[in-house]
Parts: sequence; structure tokens; C-alpha cells
Amino acid sequence: MNRKEFVRTTGMAAAAMAVLPGMKLFARTPETKVRMALIGTGARGVSHLDLLLRRSDVDVVAICDIEPRALQAAKEMVSKSGKTMPEVFTGDNYAWKKMVEKTKLDAVVIATPWEWHKEMIIGSLDAGIKYVGSEVMIGITLEDHWDVVKAAEHHKAHVMMLENVCYRRDVMAVLNMVRQGLFGELIHLQGGYQHDLREVKFNDGVNTYGHGVEFGEKGYSEAHWRTEHSVHRNGDLYPTHGIGPVANYININRGNRFHSISSFSSKARGLHDYVVKKGGENHPNAKVNFKLGDVVTTSINCVNGETVLLQHDTNLPRPYSLGFRVQGTEGLWMDVNKGIYIEGKSAKAHQWDDAKIWLDKYDHPLWQRWSKETAGAGHGGMDFFVIHAFVESIKRQTATPLDVYDAATWSAITPLSERSIELGNQTIEFPDFTGGQWMYRKPVFALGADY
Repeated sequence: MNRKEFVRTTGMAAAAMAVLPGMKLFARTPETKVRMALIGTGARGVSHLDLLLRRSDVDVVAICDIEPRALQAAKEMVSKSGKTMPEVFTGDNYAWKKMVEKTKLDAVVIATPWEWHKEMIIGSLDAGIKYVGSEVMIGITLEDHWDVVKAAEHHKAHVMMLENVCYRRDVMAVLNMVRQGLFGELIHLQGGYQHDLREVKFNDGVNTYGHGVEFGEKGYSEAHWRTEHSVHRNGDLYPTHGIGPVANYININRGNRFHSISSFSSKARGLHDYVVKKGGENHPNAKVNFKLGDVVTTSINCVNGETVLLQHDTNLPRPYSLGFRVQGTEGLWMDVNKGIYIEGKSAKAHQWDDAKIWLDKYDHPLWQRWSKETAGAGHGGMDFFVIHAFVESIKRQTATPLDVYDAATWSAITPLSERSIELGNQTIEFPDFTGGQWMYRKPVFALGADY
């Protein structure tokens, strides 16, 4: 390692320790297994459980859920794996609290409804757990996000939001291109969550997806809880899939930060129309007034001058797309048309290249190294990476590559967008969860092929 690289590496470590000084620099012994627990064994939870059971360096020692059907699916998965059956905690909404306080754990993974995440994260930290992996959204209110950040700092612990899209193969290839300067200086970025969720928000109370127009107490899985947010809230309810990759491209919280935000919401028609079409005009849910606008558009300005556009679009018929656009002084990538254009390097002036040509050429080293291990992992393999990074951070006793400041910044877009819309689309200040440390922290995400 030359002097320049040494200074860069040690500077990154020092910056991380300055913000979370509890970070240890010494790894566990190779034979030590991570003692892991899982809160929530629904559809998302068992996906994480499957990946954890595949690993020889993890012991899943406890699981928790209050839904018998979900617990049974998890236990069957453990049995098929040949691993030791974990202790099961259930019976009431606070069974998870008994689990984290009673069981000796290195880490916990949380895959429950959004409204429980803040309480479960802080409860796990208070119980002495130093690594918490949470499914996306770490709070509901802006205050929730501050509470999680302060708790992580107080306990000198690590909270990683398990945002898997940061590890999507094309997203990471573009990150590689960004870092090699192919797009020049970045100017404008777009992303979002453009996904028809009508069969997720409604079902028949038996099937996980569709087959009816029930939600709430009569719904099952996400229809049991997620749809209520569409009834009572209006904002970008699910920003992290779009903003996570974008934040990594422009080094948010690490030399750059979001400065201001404003949001606009369309009228709400999609969910009502779906209920009428599938359940009839006389169905009780046809009388529900859904507050969430069908398309919510959010604009963010950065202190380094970039603009970011996010869109949340989940109530109307449409093919799935996260709508990524990365545009710089030398060219751009747009995932919707699967195109890349680099001025002076593309095959023809003013014409798109097939993005695959560039994405294959600049495939990220992480995917080159671990692609075989992703076989069978959820969401095209990217779920492997987010769990792998979390586990490896625990084993090495280092900060997670996506930390509590990233989690809070990305997730807080929801309450901030709600507030902007409530104020008549006003531009409001974006909070700095790092307390000014963004000026000194260095990029750490996916710098090599390790984890």
C-alpha cells in the first residue's frame, strides 16, 4: 500500500470512528459464529431467514412473530435446512422485547410493519445488541428518525437499513462507472418506487397477493397493515429503493448532503377504482377515502448543486420500474429505456447504446466475485449482498457500509414529503443527521470486492 492509499484508508476509518466511536477494529476469530435473531417471519422475514440459514458463520438462535402461519413457515424452513431449531417467541405484540432482553445476541434483523421499526430498533439497542439490521423505513415521524440516530450514537452501536436495491447489479455497475468518471460531473439524478401494489395492498385475507379487496383486520400479510398508510398518509411512503443508489452516486452524508426538499401529490383515484372493479360499488371498502395521491413527486436539492427527482407511484396499473436516471456532463444512464449515452464514446452521436454493453463492461467487482453465491437469493440476487454485508460487518466488528445516518436520511424523506404537501408544496429544510460530520466523512460503500 502506497502512502496516498494509506492516508486515504486511515482517514476513512478515523472519520467513521469520529461519528460512531464504538467501532472496533479487530475481527472475531474465524470459528466464531454470529448469534442472530429475527423479528418478523412474514414474506420478507423468511427471505432473510433463508439467506441466514445458508451461511455457516451464522446461528439463528431465536425467531419472533405473533402470526402462527408465518411462524410455521419459518420453522419448516429451518427444519429443511438441517439447522438447530431456534427458540420461538410469540404470544403478544411485545414478545420481541422478551427475546432481545433474554437471549444473548450479536445481532437482530427486523422485518415487521413500518410502525414497529423505531421501537424495535431502540429496544434492541437498549438490550445491548450492537448490530441491528432493519427492513426499510426506520420510523414514521421525523422525530422517530432523530430518536434512532441518537440511540445508535448513545450505545455506540450500528443500525443498518437493509436497502437491497443499492446492490442491484445494474445499479452497482453504474456506481462503478460514476466512480471512474464515465458520466463526468453528476448534475441530475432520478429514482423512485413505481410499482403496481394494488394486489399487495388488497387480498382476500388468505392469499398473500390479490384474490380480493380486503385490507386491515380482514387482510393478510402486507394488506393487514400497509394499506392503512395509504388511507391516512399522503407523501412518498417508500423512497429508499430510489434514493439509496442515488445517495451513493453523489456521496450523500460523505462530502455532500441533501439541503432542501419539496413534494407534490396528484389526486387519489387508483385504489378506489380497484376496489370498485374487483369488489363492486357496494363493497364497504368502496366507501374508504384513500388519502395517498396516486403519483407523489419529490424534488431535492443538494449542497454540492445536484438535483434529485423521486416519484412514488403504487396505486395505478403500470409495469415495475424504479425510474433511475444518472446524468452528468459527459452522458447519462436511464433504466426505463435500458439505455446509456456517453458523448464521444457511444456508437453514434445522439443515439442510445444498449445499456447492457456498458453494464457488462463495468460490472462491479462485488458482483464479479460473489455472483455464484447469489443463486436463489431474492430480488435477482441483490438480497444476498445486503445480508452478506451486515454479517461480515458483525464478524469484523466494523461499521456497516450503510449506517444509521444513511438510514435516517433516506427514510426521513417520507415525513418530510408529507410535511411539504401539507404546507402547500413548500420547500423545507432537510435535516443533517450527521451533525456536520458529512463534511469530513469519506465514501465507504462498495469500494472493492470484499463485502
